[in-house]
Amino acid sequence: MLSQRTRYTIRALLHLADRYGEGPVQLAEIAEAQNLPAKFLTVILSQMRRDGLVETLRGREGGYWLARPPSEVSYGEIVRLTRGSLGLLPCASRLAHEPCRNCISEDKCRLHRAMLRVRDETARILDGLTLADHVEVEDIA
Repeated sequence: MLSQRTRYTIRALLHLADRYGEGPVQLAEIAEAQNLPAKFLTVILSQMRRDGLVETLRGREGGYWLARPPSEVSYGEIVRLTRGSLGLLPCASRLAHEPCRNCISEDKCRLHRAMLRVRDETARILDGLTLADHVEVEDIA
């Protein structure tokens, strides 16, 4: 299951993807449009800036924008940055591997092998999806 932080981050980044190339987007606009708490959004976007996904400009005309084109930001990258791992069990994590408590050895554990496959398939799918795949373009009529 995706954490609340991950879901909020994806929604905020999708909002920025929708406005890609239009200049800075103010925090209040993102918070209102996505129904996100502004304080939490500030923390999320600050982290995304440190991680290189978002750029910022302070001041009256300031705001946030994607540091890279939406087609270069995958859901897999976002999930890894906010959640840390795609593994559903500690023994299936690439980044935070730990043996499971009260388990048999990993080389004999059928659940471990299944979760490695789930992790790899999840990674393949999420790494293949980008923000550009879900950008909403406003109709100009």
